[in-house]
Amino acid sequence: MRAKHTRPNSASHSTPCFPSWRTFLAPLGRRAAALLPSLRQVTLSQIEERFAPALPPDLLPKPAKGAHSRKRVYTLSRTVWCWIWQILQGHAACREAVRQVQALFALRAAGPVSEDTGAYCLAREAVPREVLEKLLAASAQSVQRAAPAAPAPCLQGRPVRVVDGSGSRLADTPANRAAYPPSSSMVEGTGFPLLRLVVLFCLHSGALLAVVSGSLLDGEWRLWHRLCAALRSGDIMLGDRAYGNYVVAAILRTLGVDLLATVPARLRRVDFRRAKQRLASGDALFVWRKSRRASPLLDPAQWAQLPEEITVRLLRVSVERRGFRTHHLILVTTLLDPQLYPAKELAATHLRRWRLEMSLDDLKTTLGMEHLRTRSPAMVQKDLLIFLIAHNLVRWLMAQAASQECVALHSLSFKGTMDAFRQWSQALAQCRSSKRARLQLWQQLLAVLAADALPHRPGRHEPRAVKKRSKYPHLKTRRRLYQQPPSRNQRRRAANARRRSAKQP
Repeated sequence: MRAKHTRPNSASHSTPCFPSWRTFLAPLGRRAAALLPSLRQVTLSQIEERFAPALPPDLLPKPAKGAHSRKRVYTLSRTVWCWIWQILQGHAACREAVRQVQALFALRAAGPVSEDTGAYCLAREAVPREVLEKLLAASAQSVQRAAPAAPAPCLQGRPVRVVDGSGSRLADTPANRAAYPPSSSMVEGTGFPLLRLVVLFCLHSGALLAVVSGSLLDGEWRLWHRLCAALRSGDIMLGDRAYGNYVVAAILRTLGVDLLATVPARLRRVDFRRAKQRLASGDALFVWRKSRRASPLLDPAQWAQLPEEITVRLLRVSVERRGFRTHHLILVTTLLDPQLYPAKELAATHLRRWRLEMSLDDLKTTLGMEHLRTRSPAMVQKDLLIFLIAHNLVRWLMAQAASQECVALHSLSFKGTMDAFRQWSQALAQCRSSKRARLQLWQQLLAVLAADALPHRPGRHEPRAVKKRSKYPHLKTRRRLYQQPPSRNQRRRAANARRRSAKQP
């Protein structure tokens, strides 16, 4: 539905989508106070006003023709910010986003907005995926620029990129089930479609740089191979034991990227007496030779270009925790010079990898990416990108707080940042004084974020297990064929009926 806009006064616009409402409420005087309480929350205009500096405005232009080219309620920019607002509000429903737009248009007296969510959903489908990919790259760059400099740069100050895999459940629709089939261990017709993804983080800033997704039929190695295009010469890739092998190290060598990963369990028994060159105790150079069997990741021509052997450096690292047995790990790296890259710096860098793995928990638990509700494969990809953009915007806010207050960025809480932003947005909405006063409020918010630091918990155990259980049984057959088992009262009545029938002659 086309909105009927009124002619605005000579007031400055704070955001391109939702201008300042104060000019339109001024003629109402005290009557405006009755309208403000219901809107003093994290509105669309506030989110755009605060996070717009992290995204260049030229990435959301009005197209000359095609989708979003006409003057509609849900323009390209407004649709994207509404979508981001949904994620930051705890994965809110589309109906809630439409109600937010209705409230803001009613406040501006800009004409009625349809209460149906169809127009907004169609506008989301029309958002080009290429635009969202550019927004993700721009948000990552903003986080890296805002992040404070490391107090003591390690590994010669080279950028360290962390790679990790994860997955999400999808809406159970025929289209999603065909593109992202459930696990083969599930009975046909049960379970949810599953999306597998591999992400690339920046170790210093926590920004999410790139993502590649596929179905369960796509292995993590194959997705990682597609993600290699996001790596740049001179980077150091940090990974878990899935990446500590010859194929990954050889591929990264051709790209000018170094590797730091854990050696897989099958190769963990390393005899340092057979090393090519011993550098120190538990630190030596080894030669890894090319396998006779070609890797399925590469075609024959690419496999032939890999070197026949590469020299790697293996380190034995001891993880000591008070009250627990000492745990030993074997790390593999292509950083061979022990003077430039000491073993202590390599071990400390690998230990920081777990902090970025917890960023996936921020995405899936705090933001709600554990279950994507879009109903088509194309919208699944767009919804995934919006989640990653929202994650980077929160990281950008954390980076600003760390830079202003000179604290460690990794000590700030992702969940605490989101909660504080929601509450302080109410104070920013009620601030009717000058721009300087609003800036002071914003700086006080950054100070509050920096003061609410996480406690130092070295070696904290994070088990890959869930505590929550359900009293309901798992659905192990098709829904239409499922037979509800009798309840306890029904079983008791049936037993009493059998006893009464047995007593009768």
